[in-house]
Amino acid sequence: MALFSPSVGKGIVLSLVSLMLLGVMPIISNLRPSDIGALGFAFALSVWQVVFAAPVFGWELRRGGRGIFGIDLSRRQRDRMIRVALFTGMLFGLSTYLYVLGVEKAGAANAAIAIQAYPLFAILWESLFLKRRKTAVELALTVVLIGALYCLGTGGTFLMSSLSPWFLVSLGVPLLWSIAHVIIKEELSKTPITPVQVTFFRVAVSTLFLAVVLAVAVPSGFASGIGAIFHAMSALMGLVYFLELLVWFYAVRHIDVSLASSITTPWPAFTMVLAVPFLGDAIAPHQVVALAVVVACIYGLTLASLRKGRLRHTAPEA
Repeated sequence: MALFSPSVGKGIVLSLVSLMLLGVMPIISNLRPSDIGALGFAFALSVWQVVFAAPVFGWELRRGGRGIFGIDLSRRQRDRMIRVALFTGMLFGLSTYLYVLGVEKAGAANAAIAIQAYPLFAILWESLFLKRRKTAVELALTVVLIGALYCLGTGGTFLMSSLSPWFLVSLGVPLLWSIAHVIIKEELSKTPITPVQVTFFRVAVSTLFLAVVLAVAVPSGFASGIGAIFHAMSALMGLVYFLELLVWFYAVRHIDVSLASSITTPWPAFTMVLAVPFLGDAIAPHQVVALAVVVACIYGLTLASLRKGRLRHTAPEA
C-alpha cells in the first residue's frame, strides 16, 4: 500500500513557488561582499540552512510526524539510508559551491540559463536507471535545447574557442542536482522519510562536507568562511535556499523530477529582470533568444511527457 497519496495539483503549485525562489537566488549570491570568496560563502549559507532547517525538523518530530523515526528499520535499510544521505549530501555541497562560483564568474543570467540543462540530465538518469524510454519528439527537442545552451556558452558565436569554462562550471550544478534528486525521489517513494527530514539531513551533510573542503583546500581562508556566516547576505541566501529545497522536495514527492523541473523553467527570466536594477547587468540579445528556445524546448518535453503518461494510463491491459 502507498505511504501517501500523490497530488499532481499540489506538485504543480509547489513547483511554481520553487520557480520564484530560484529566480532570486543568483541575485542574492552576487550581492555578497566582494571580500567573501565563493567557497566561504557556500559554506556560510549552508550553515544558515542548518540553522533554519533544525527548528522545522524538531517541530515535525514534536507534532508526531516522525517519518523514519516512527518505524523500525532493518539494518540493511538503515545502512542504505545512511549511504544515500552521505552521498547526496556531498553532491549537494559540491553543487552549492559550483553554484556560487558559476553565478559569480559566468554572470547571474548565463548561470541561471545554464542550470536549465537540469531536465536534460534528469531525463538521462530517468532513462538509464528508471528505464523510461524517450520518444523521437523528446530526443529532437533535447538536441535543440543542447544547441541553445551551446550558443549561450559561446556568447552567441557558436565557436568552440569562445566556449566559457565558467559556463561549463555552471552546467555542473544541474548535473549534480539531477543525480541527487533522482536518488532522493526513489527514497521518498519507498520509505516514510519526510521532505523535512530529507532537507535537514541534506543541509547538515553538505555543511560538514564544505567545512572539510574549506579547511583542507583553503586553510588560511577558513576564518573568512566563519566570518562570512555573520554577513546578512549569507543568512538571506541560506533562508531562501532552505525554503526552495523544502518546497522542491515536497513537489517531487507528488510529481516526477522532470515534470517539476520543467514547470520551474522560466525562473531565469525573473533573474534577468532582477539582475538589471540590482546587479547592473546588461542583458544581451543572444541571452534572451537562448532562454526563449530553452523554455520552449523544455515545455515541449513536458507536454510530450504528459501525453506519454496519458497514453500509458489509458492503454488497455494485455
